[in-house]
Formats: sequence, C-alpha cells, structure tokens
Amino acid sequence: MAARANLVVGQSGGPTAVINNSLIGVVHQALQLEQIDGVYGMLHGIRGVLDQEFVDLRRESAQTLERLCATPGSALGTVRYKVSPEDYDRLLDVFVKYDIRYFLYIGGNDSMDTVYQISQVAKRRGFDLHAIGVPKTIDNDLAQTDHSPGFGSAARFVASAIRNSGYDTESMGPDGPIKLMEIMGRNAGWLTAAAALAQDSAYDPPHLIYLPERGVSPDRIASDVEAVYRKYSYCVVAVSEGIVDVDGTPYASAAGRTMVDAFGHEVKQGVVEAVAEIILDKLGIRARFDKPSYLQRSFVELASPVDQAEAYRAGQEGVRAAVGGASGQMVSFVREPGDEYAIRYELADLSQIANQEKVIPDAYINAEGNGVTRAFIEYARPLIGGPLPDLARLAKHPIAKR
Repeated sequence: MAARANLVVGQSGGPTAVINNSLIGVVHQALQLEQIDGVYGMLHGIRGVLDQEFVDLRRESAQTLERLCATPGSALGTVRYKVSPEDYDRLLDVFVKYDIRYFLYIGGNDSMDTVYQISQVAKRRGFDLHAIGVPKTIDNDLAQTDHSPGFGSAARFVASAIRNSGYDTESMGPDGPIKLMEIMGRNAGWLTAAAALAQDSAYDPPHLIYLPERGVSPDRIASDVEAVYRKYSYCVVAVSEGIVDVDGTPYASAAGRTMVDAFGHEVKQGVVEAVAEIILDKLGIRARFDKPSYLQRSFVELASPVDQAEAYRAGQEGVRAAVGGASGQMVSFVREPGDEYAIRYELADLSQIANQEKVIPDAYINAEGNGVTRAFIEYARPLIGGPLPDLARLAKHPIAKR
C-alpha cells in the first residue's frame, strides 16, 4: 500500500469552462483515500510551490466545492511560467519539506512537460513522488488522448456563437453581408473546425472554415468568399488565429510587432483584420468581424455536460493513478469503437506528450481546404453535449404587389 502522505494539486495555463471540475474531481477523490493526509492547493500553478503558497482544500465547504463545478476560471489561480532547470531541484525540496508525495497538475502541453521533468528529478534523487498530469486545453492539441477536457465546452460556444452571428449577418442583407470570426487554437485548428457543428444545411453558417493545417492564399480566400456570397447573398467565415499562406507565412505577421508568451509561443494578432483587408481589397466589400477571444474558454453557461463530467472524472482518475503508484504519466481518454459515444480512461507516458502538438489530420479537412469532412463532425459532435437549440426562419410567402 502506498505511504500516507500529502497531495498537492494545481492549475496551469489558460483556464477553461470545466477546469474546476477536474480540480474538484481531484479533491473529492483525495478526501476518500486513507493514503492521503493533507490535500493542498498550490496558488497560481507551479509558482505556488516555488513560493510555498498553499491552501488547505480539506477546509473548504462541500457547498463551495459543488458550486465550483459550474464556475469558470481557475479557482486556485493559474500561471504561465517556464520552469528553469534550477527550479526543479527547488520544487523537489519543497515537496520533501511538506511531505508531498502526490502531485497532480491540471494543464496543457507545457504543464505536461513540467510534470514529466519533476517526475524525472524525483526519480534521480530517489524521492518517492507520484506526479500525474490531468489534461486541459480548449485547443485540443494534447497528444496521446482522443480529446482534452475544455475542448467540448469551447466547441459548443464557438458553434453557438457563429450560428447566432450568422443569423444576425443574414438579416443585415447588403448592409453587412460578410462576417468573419477569429477562433483560438494556436497552430491547431480543432476549435475552429468545431464551428461546423453549427450547420444544419449548406445554407447555414459557417460557409467557409480556414485551419492552420492547410495553407490558403489571399486569392483563394477572396474567390471562396465571392462564390458563397453570390450563391447565398451572405457569407460567414470561421478563421483560425493560426492560419498561414500556402508558403507557410502566418497571416498573423500582418499585425506588426511579434509577441511571445513565457514559453516562446507566438501570440497571434491581427489575423481576422488581415483577412478582412483581403476581402476589401479584392472584392470591394467591407467585412465585419468578431473576436470572442477569452469568451471561448470562460462562457460557463454554454459548458458541455459531457465535458463537465469527463473533466471531473479525469481528476478522480489522476488521484487513483498517483495513489496506485504511477508517475510521469497523464490521464488519457480512449474512445471506444461503435456508434454510441463512450470513452475509457487510461494512462499515457508524458515522454510521448510533453512538447508534442496534435493537429487535425487530413481526413478531417475537405479537399478544398475551406471546410471539414463528415468524419470530423462525427468525432466532435458527441463532445458538445447534445444538439444546439432549434432555430427557425420565416417561409416569407410573398404578397403580390399592387
């Protein structure tokens, strides 16, 4: 049986609408196990360990924990901090000092690297630490898992937002017939592709979807928009923040000064503005655009119930794995075969996940590079937690002019 010791949990990177479900899954499971003594929360991710800023999660009320399952943001606070080589020994010194032998970190790509590196330092120093990653990202770009908690809810928001904005655009007629929406995801187009879940027919938005995985030229964008506009009298386009020209040049470069985050990832800027400029220059039509930005990851009112349940379960499974002796691994979702959606939870080695990026496969992108295939719809639809609300259009039966 595993030694009785303390557990610490933290949240890192961009929050999601369900990241607190994973946190509460960790806490609820930890409270049930006799191998776990203290249940600590690190404030603002791994910085909370370096600064020894912990809170006692055992003292939180059951009501607070329950309400957090429907609360956006990271309840413990988050961080974007690149851990230096020197930091890892300091981190382990803190774990030793506080007798922390169970370490759960809820995060994305960079956070999984942190968990992996800590597990390796602990192994090198002979300290019995069980470090487990709990997946989280709206970008859905974590390797070795079918999908990640946070994606389903963000996908539901994106599909809802572009559909509703599409009805708005349709009603504007010639006064505003072109609408662009910039969608997050860095170099992976999963979330942008999810806009396709808004479509009930070819007439419905989004009419065009541009993903980072398939380069597209300014001329192609203009011709695509023009063709849709001529056919339907309006056009709604989902644009990934990471799209590139056919030669690989990012459209984000049109923003001028390049900005990067703590991990060296380029902060995408000015993409939708660049596309709007292309349409104005080549078609002479002013395109309106939306940039929902952080709304995509924080709009808890549109959280997917499937996503909420899976995020909670991922936290539980992480604790079970740690107490069971695992370390240097991440909770992974494996989709079961068959027509009915179901997953099982397994562990994947962080050495195969850290610093990797899962992008959309070609089979999910249409031949024209401006939309998705049926295979993607079948992959993504179960994750958003049921159909979107039913909307209607007037039949508009004409009355003869007099």
